Amino acid sequence: MSKAKKIGILTGGGDCPGLNAVIRAVVKRAVSRLGWEVYGIRDAFNGLLSSPIRVESLNRDSVRGILTRGGTILGTTNRGDPFHFPLQSPDGTVTYHDRSGELVEALRILEIEGLIVIGGDGTMKIADRLMREKGIKVVGVPKTIDNDIAATDVTFGFNTAVEVATDAIDRLHSTAESHDRVMVVEVMGRDCGWIALHSGIAGGADVILIPEIPYDIKVICDKVRRRQAAGRRFSIVVVAEGAKPKGQDASFIDKKPKSGMPRLGGAAQRVAEGIAHETGMETRVTVLGHLLRGGGPSGYDRLLATRYGSAAVGLVKKGSWGRMVALRGTQVKSVPIGEAIHDQKKVDPSDEVVETAQEMGIEFGG
Repeated sequence: MSKAKKIGILTGGGDCPGLNAVIRAVVKRAVSRLGWEVYGIRDAFNGLLSSPIRVESLNRDSVRGILTRGGTILGTTNRGDPFHFPLQSPDGTVTYHDRSGELVEALRILEIEGLIVIGGDGTMKIADRLMREKGIKVVGVPKTIDNDIAATDVTFGFNTAVEVATDAIDRLHSTAESHDRVMVVEVMGRDCGWIALHSGIAGGADVILIPEIPYDIKVICDKVRRRQAAGRRFSIVVVAEGAKPKGQDASFIDKKPKSGMPRLGGAAQRVAEGIAHETGMETRVTVLGHLLRGGGPSGYDRLLATRYGSAAVGLVKKGSWGRMVALRGTQVKSVPIGEAIHDQKKVDPSDEVVETAQEMGIEFGG
């Protein structure tokens, strides 16, 4: 009797609706249908660098009831690059070390043949490097609410984030109209404005500001004034967190944190203050932030995540390592992970969706 295949699965980067649906699909196909062993690795790659190693055997009981749950039952982190691992000394100093060799040894001890890695571009870059430099077999599953991973039309989590943002915009419409206010809604989107673009159109926003189109506050205020002149004494402005005025930087809370990327914050407040100063209108800010990441996945994302999880197991079965599952049109395909991380998928200002918004009278401030 041949020995059962043993694979690991982990979730990296920010949490996202649909992660548990992928885990469930992997376990149901790999364990129940193929008779493999699946091991969940805690807190991304960090679980393999802990002492003791933090992994758990996953079976059908482990994934029962998690299809509708947000977050990830395995935990996650965006501060666990094994090639650049942060270690803090007693005096608070943080130094970085290459611990990738320890990760390879942990997988050898566990006798895990390869990994299914679920994450965004940062996690995919680590997975690709582990395969190229350390020979670790990996299959990727794209995850991000920002929908900014190249080589796939859609990432799971994006649809849920758009639905949450659209619902919030809908709710703000009534209070904005009742009080003759300008409501400025900030959504996630560090470098790419997909959430702002889609939710802004779906929610009937008057202005959408995205990182790809730097704005002029006077152009925005002209739009608000035109609405006032037409008897529309309120406006809805949707702002991606990475949106910025022409010739200026994005808004940051902390440009040089001790670890991780610079922290964005204040984009909506910046816009609101500009509108209030220029027009004299009462202006309010709502920052949706992590609300877009939390909660259960939409029906679309549950389906897409399930398809991705099953397809990832299919790649492992065929020995197609070094590839990432991807949605191309209506079909789940696979692409080299290196292709997926080559470029971010940003909004093209000439994109048909942008043009549609403009034809609906939505202002982008450019």
